Amino acid sequence: MSDEKKKRAAHGDDSIYWVESKNRYVGAISMGFTPAGKRRRYTRMGRTKTEVRTKLRELRQELETGVRAPTNYTVGDAVEDFLKRGLKKRSANTVAKCRHLADKHIYPALGKAKLKDLTADDVDDWLEDKADELATRTLRELHAVLRRAIAFAQRRDKVLRNVAELVTTPDGKEGRPSKALTLAQATAVLAAARGTQLHAYVVLSLLIGVRTEEARALEWRHVHLEPPAGAPPHVEVWRSVREGGDTKTRKSRRTLALPPQVVTALKEHKARQDDQRAAAGAHWQEHDLVFCSHVGTELDAANVRRGFRAIVKRAKIGGTWTPRELRHSFVSLMSEKGVPLEAIARLVGHSTTSTTELVYRKELRPVITEGAEAMGELFNQGQNDPD
Repeated sequence: MSDEKKKRAAHGDDSIYWVESKNRYVGAISMGFTPAGKRRRYTRMGRTKTEVRTKLRELRQELETGVRAPTNYTVGDAVEDFLKRGLKKRSANTVAKCRHLADKHIYPALGKAKLKDLTADDVDDWLEDKADELATRTLRELHAVLRRAIAFAQRRDKVLRNVAELVTTPDGKEGRPSKALTLAQATAVLAAARGTQLHAYVVLSLLIGVRTEEARALEWRHVHLEPPAGAPPHVEVWRSVREGGDTKTRKSRRTLALPPQVVTALKEHKARQDDQRAAAGAHWQEHDLVFCSHVGTELDAANVRRGFRAIVKRAKIGGTWTPRELRHSFVSLMSEKGVPLEAIARLVGHSTTSTTELVYRKELRPVITEGAEAMGELFNQGQNDPD
């Protein structure tokens, strides 16, 4: 073969010819032989030589890298494969959230696009459009779903590169900022919660700063209200409602001393739960949960939110509040009391103080037993105030 022909073959255009019956140009490349000695020959068709030449070049690249991008494999196909196969160890809530983001935002805009033809500019333009309607956090989650879906396709040799990794998530709309209760508001909420099914839940969340997912998974075997002499009452925060029961991070596994108010609330709660167990009889399902339904089953997050909204309404503190803001309030009140940032980070289960500062920067102003002592003293003071 001449040098010119070798050069043309390297571009994949040495075998481009017109086929009258197909009314198309056909291009062919050979990539060696099979173990049986049969020539490996691949063809592509197009309306012009340039189109065929481009297809042959892409085909050669796919064959050399081992990536065989299916011609009609779309972004929607990649996302669907990821949702069905790539989230096997994730919680049902995580899967539902990813599917919701895909159904509402990815499929309508990008779903029909061929994955191999998707460009970084396409993703960039799509995210910029979404930035006008979505909060920054939601935008990041949306970008992550697409990025992980394409990475999943990459690992299965269905696309050569992940263009979503080449794009930076833009800033979206400002979401609803988390708030923190003042001491007066917190005291009003505690008073309004008394006598409700969520009283001990609210007291525990506010006075020791556990996550709502940790409170809902708490078991009585991890609560020590009357420990051996020399040990303070304490709770072992070792579980959450996440998949597998793990806490959010390794540092989230922590043992916290309990202020007197929490001990009292939990004792009252346990007595009430014993009455509910007796009333339920054979309908009771024993899971050893501290906070559960009237028949012993796990509390649903939506039910907790509804119950907490009723408490807030009764407290007459105004505004819209969520259970997770009890934890924000804990950080705020601890900081106002002068507890060091390092101690607050340990109490809330953060691996570093930078996480505490990033997540709760609006609540921070200026050992683990320190938390129990500070909050116990603070709320005794609040209850003694005439106002």
